[in-house]
Amino acid sequence: MNVTDIRNQVKQYVDQLSPEKLVVAADFLSYLAERESQEATEELLKIPGFKESFEKGKEDVLEDRLISVDKLKRKY
Repeated sequence: MNVTDIRNQVKQYVDQLSPEKLVVAADFLSYLAERESQEATEELLKIPGFKESFEKGKEDVLEDRLISVDKLKRKY
């Protein structure tokens, strides 16, 4: 079963739920999405130097120290 099939199956289940159970399902899906996001963040923070590099990138954006994708493509 591929991802599209699974999403369709989940939608069919959701369409059958009572309003009360729909709230429970929405809360559970929200929990899963937040958990996945948190796990991804934790994984990134484990990379040596990531936090410092990310902060420098934010500063670069604020200071307009950016290079367009087109320029990068031409350079490399």
